[in-house]
Amino acid sequence: MGYLRAYSRARAVEQALREACKRFGVRVVHYTIQGMHLHLIVEAEDARALARAMQGLCIRLAKRLNALARRHGRVLVDRYHAHALRSRREVANAVRYVLDNYRHHAREHLPRNFRDSLSSSLAEPKTWLLTIGWRLESG
Repeated sequence: MGYLRAYSRARAVEQALREACKRFGVRVVHYTIQGMHLHLIVEAEDARALARAMQGLCIRLAKRLNALARRHGRVLVDRYHAHALRSRREVANAVRYVLDNYRHHAREHLPRNFRDSLSSSLAEPKTWLLTIGWRLESG
């Protein structure tokens, strides 16, 4: 599969995320592309909608990444891990984790004001916890 943060692979991942959001009606509120995996904070109507969207995303990722590598077959080794975020603190910790994850794993020194270009958002959140609630958590 290769390093996901490489330009062409990162663009393919972002396109697959956009397509999955549009097709399955979920909102990718925050995401980060790491070297060999993704972190997503996703809003979905229910567990079934999330499962369906993740299945569709995995298929889209496999097709795009296989096309780049001129290969076929399985791309993703593991399934996704879903965890419902229920409290302001839990959401605040998850958002910070996703948005700052590259800084944590980077081998090079990053300046304090470093902003990871592969950590972003595709949709505005609709739930109170992700719009306002997590920002009220001191920490």
